[in-house]
Amino acid sequence: MKRVDVRFYAELNDFLPLWKRKRTTTCYFEVSGSIKDMTEALGVPHTEVDLILANGESVDFSYRVQDGDKISVYPVFESIDVSSLIRLRPALLREVRFIADAHLGRLAAYLRMVGFDTLYQDDYKDEELARISSGERRTLLTRDRGLLKRNVITRGYCVRATHPREQLVEVLRRFDLLRAMTPFQRCVHCNAVLQPCPKELISAQLLPETKEHFDDFSICPACVPIYWKGSHYRRTQGFIETIVGLI
Repeated sequence: MKRVDVRFYAELNDFLPLWKRKRTTTCYFEVSGSIKDMTEALGVPHTEVDLILANGESVDFSYRVQDGDKISVYPVFESIDVSSLIRLRPALLREVRFIADAHLGRLAAYLRMVGFDTLYQDDYKDEELARISSGERRTLLTRDRGLLKRNVITRGYCVRATHPREQLVEVLRRFDLLRAMTPFQRCVHCNAVLQPCPKELISAQLLPETKEHFDDFSICPACVPIYWKGSHYRRTQGFIETIVGLI
């Protein structure tokens, strides 16, 4: 029987049982497989991994595990320069775009609210999520680690938090998106970019007090809701300020 010693670092420990966290684990095997298969068999999706060292040397996911290997597995590095090593995650996208699974509808709405292109439908199948994520180079947001293990998915993130507001803070932190936020630019219902709309074109759809007190309006060109800076806008501003204070 062959053996290999494996250690996961930082937030990758979130995927491990308590007794395996922050320590070296010995694994036994008879047939040598890829280091990607071994990592995912231990519970860590490949989309969460940015660097793997085998006996001190950086390797890619195709590396075949050998008897006696000492493996170190790392998540994305925020402040340490590892540019000379084999980075396993794709380069950051110039434009951050997401697709969220069926359980993250409120998170999707929040991400749209602060300006990020986020696809969401509550009837997306796993195959559709994987296909769209890969084909449109969108980061797949999910709490289903099994979904992130699909080979076709190269950009994905397993959301740890369960409360939508905490999920939003987590995603904004994880992708360093605070300075990229552009609130009130997208429809929270359908993700379309909002368009300015003269009041006279929508006057018949407005309540008398709204027409009297507001002049600046935006409309969704896809599902046609009308937006203006009323009480809901002010509440949303307060919500965003709270989120910013938590990041």
